Amino acid sequence: MVLRRAVVLTAIGLGLGMAGALATGRFVASLLFGVTPRATASAWPSPAFTLGTAALVASWIPARRAAAVDPVRALRVE
Repeated sequence: MVLRRAVVLTAIGLGLGMAGALATGRFVASLLFGVTPRATASAWPSPAFTLGTAALVASWIPARRAAAVDPVRALRVE
């Protein structure tokens, strides 16, 4: 459950970020000589992969800890 939410939020964030990068890349390409929108798009996979991996690791650790807790014991504490 925790991991699924993290994956959905990460996918939404990466999608919005890539859309913003596409719009910004076209704007920058119109201002700079010799820069094409495809040149900026070729740099997308590496940061997207890095951010996606970091988000999954950051959410996997709490999900693993939550799965290790006994549900009955957690309910008794509250």
